[in-house]
Amino acid sequence: MEYLLKKKAIFLDRDGVINKEVNYLYKISDFNFIDGIFKACQHFKNLNYSIVIVTNQSGIARNLYKEKDFQTLTNWMLEEFKKNDIEILDVFHCPHGPDSLCKCRKPMPGMLLEAKIKHKINMQDSWMIGDKEVDIIAANNAGIYNTILVKSGHKINEADSNAKYILKSIYHSVPIILD
Repeated sequence: MEYLLKKKAIFLDRDGVINKEVNYLYKISDFNFIDGIFKACQHFKNLNYSIVIVTNQSGIARNLYKEKDFQTLTNWMLEEFKKNDIEILDVFHCPHGPDSLCKCRKPMPGMLLEAKIKHKINMQDSWMIGDKEVDIIAANNAGIYNTILVKSGHKINEADSNAKYILKSIYHSVPIILD
């Protein structure tokens, strides 16, 4: 059945991949794009990948910010991508805390599987780029084995990682993702 799904996607975690890591980021003034993010996404677009963002946002469950704050920041971020001629297909977020039993919080694959169904994405032809092992586990659990773990400052045990590649940043994925 997977062969009937034609669309291929690059799934991106947000914090640490798209923007510099800031604990519980919800203010536009604190948002700084990672160097090379727009060039990398332009490369993905040129290869006919759709771009989907999947992000855990437990700050909502912790009452550090509201759903509305997340949406305001997300809309601003999407406009910045549009200014750089990059269309983001969709953004999925999990507002639940780490102790939640939800199916959407990574390492659970819920957000990725929802995107697969909603947008008819072929997971075998897709990629996940994250900065934590939970991103890679979620991707693997959703049928994505083309995975990149970027070094954003989180501790990474390279010997035990399930990532196919471990790179300095998203920009370094350009020579890796070629078709």
